[in-house]
Amino acid sequence: MIPYMQERFQSSRWDMEMFWLPKRIRNKGHEEVQFQTFDWAEYGDSPTVQKYIQTYRDYLWWTRLRLQKPYDLIHAHHPIAGLAMKQVFPEVPLIQTIHSSYEKELILNGKIKSGGPEHRFLVSLYRELELQSEKMLTVSRSFADYLGAFVEHPDNIAVTPNGFDEKRFKPIPHENAVPQLITVCRLVPAKGLDILLKACAELKKKGFDYVLHIIGDGPYRKELETLAKQLGIYNETIFYGYTLHPEEFMPFFDIFVLPSRAEAFGSVFAEAALSCLALVGTDVGGIAEQIEDGVNGLLVPPEDYIALGEALEKVISDPLYRYDLARSAWDKAKIHYSLTNAVNELKKLYLQYSS
Repeated sequence: MIPYMQERFQSSRWDMEMFWLPKRIRNKGHEEVQFQTFDWAEYGDSPTVQKYIQTYRDYLWWTRLRLQKPYDLIHAHHPIAGLAMKQVFPEVPLIQTIHSSYEKELILNGKIKSGGPEHRFLVSLYRELELQSEKMLTVSRSFADYLGAFVEHPDNIAVTPNGFDEKRFKPIPHENAVPQLITVCRLVPAKGLDILLKACAELKKKGFDYVLHIIGDGPYRKELETLAKQLGIYNETIFYGYTLHPEEFMPFFDIFVLPSRAEAFGSVFAEAALSCLALVGTDVGGIAEQIEDGVNGLLVPPEDYIALGEALEKVISDPLYRYDLARSAWDKAKIHYSLTNAVNELKKLYLQYSS
């Protein structure tokens, strides 16, 4: 989203520079790191925490090396980036967008334990961000409520949904003899693709024809391929791996489905809606804010492959109902999740804090 946003700001009035830590910059920074609201050394024995702290040091090193000119405003999209930039430019206002919960995803993916040192370190960053930033933004009301438990003034967290360039998405009239299901995500446990495969196995048992297209890669891929074979649906399932621009061929499919176990916003649902696909997702986080069950998509409880299979059965067996859901999703996404709306909201915010 960020590069497309930058294009909208390149004018005589606005001059936006994108800055990030390149992959080649690792272990360059050696500066001491201190937070004002907590002592990170309490969690310092954890390799995961040490990795975050080293990223902070590397950001400090790279920022001091590459950025000299003064800025009117910093808008950060990663907690570590925002905190490092604020340390280097303490007088420049910071707007911090928090797009997702790193700790929740790490827990769901089995990388850290709930209540462990890594979890406590990551949620401590929210209070530090509140202190250091002039404004905290997030992408859904449900995620703002989640963040509110870790800060002193939860009412000050603003919600600005992600915006998408409508020109990138071109719905294409098509007729597939066999319904085509698509999901796009990183292949990790948090995305719930094991539940999707079990739901698809139920569809096959009932005699429904379909093809499931899985776009994305990740450490869970081999396990998912093995599960598809065990469930007897490997021939109906296509694993593509990583694809750079899935939106270019997403419009040729019929149904977008992703049974995430957690999702702060769920950008792929908005992208699928703009491609005019029927949406099926779980009743969690930002997905439930995008989908009104039965109006512009279908919602099911997380972890419930039977309910997911029944929802998919509805949209597979009734093409007219599927089209009505897809059209309603497209209408809502154009209004609420357009890049133009997001940029206009940010312009108001930028002028408020940079003047």
